[in-house]
Amino acid sequence: MAFVQLADGELHYQIEGPQGAPVLVLSNSLGTNLHMWDAQMPAFTEHFRVLRFDTRGHGQSLVTPGPYSIEQLGHDVLALLAALHIERAHFCGLSMGGLIGQWLGINAGQRLHKLIVCNTAAKIGDPSVWNPRIKTVLRDGAAAMVALRDASIARWFTPDFSTANPATAKQITDMLAATSPEGYAANCAAVRDADFRDQLASISAPLLVISGTEDAVTPPSGGHFIQAHVRGAQYAEFYAAHLSNVQAGAAFSERVLTFLQAD
Repeated sequence: MAFVQLADGELHYQIEGPQGAPVLVLSNSLGTNLHMWDAQMPAFTEHFRVLRFDTRGHGQSLVTPGPYSIEQLGHDVLALLAALHIERAHFCGLSMGGLIGQWLGINAGQRLHKLIVCNTAAKIGDPSVWNPRIKTVLRDGAAAMVALRDASIARWFTPDFSTANPATAKQITDMLAATSPEGYAANCAAVRDADFRDQLASISAPLLVISGTEDAVTPPSGGHFIQAHVRGAQYAEFYAAHLSNVQAGAAFSERVLTFLQAD
């Protein structure tokens, strides 16, 4: 188990793959941890040194008082890269991880080779969605996280996938129930407050945007918006709900590798 010491606590990470290979950073969605990328690891580690981490407030990483901001979470990524002496890396983030990726592309593009943002948008939801959730989680604690887990199956996966793959759906959604209520609420605020719609044009790293056709949380329209505002951005879409990397599996991994390995 590996940790990097930040100014206010420890950030949990795992790094796998060949020494000397280009580094690919994977950033988890709200309410999951670094294991949401398990399905991608066999394919990705053939070609890349893959660095996964638990975003602040998730998994085994630090939980500090909220609210958090995407800027703060982006600085956590930069601190992780600095601690591991990684000058530049590819970055792939999903949902909240995609917001972190957008922030890095806008504010720290010199640290990126290529950028992939999945099942995300330049702005996700509005306060009417996030504020009641934050209030409920802070009030009800672990019981609220269990309720969110039970509701998340329908948002994260299509019914046919969760019916055909109950163990996978359970493994992923159980991450939500295990997430710190305080950390989850603090990250909800970070997602609530993020709005990169007017800054996307400053992203200069080669960009791939991935959406899920059945994603009600961040519909394809949000992915198309990002693609339209970033010069040269590529776009891909899979039959999936919110966690396209899990549901699309090998097809998702193949598309990411094709993008990263292209000249």
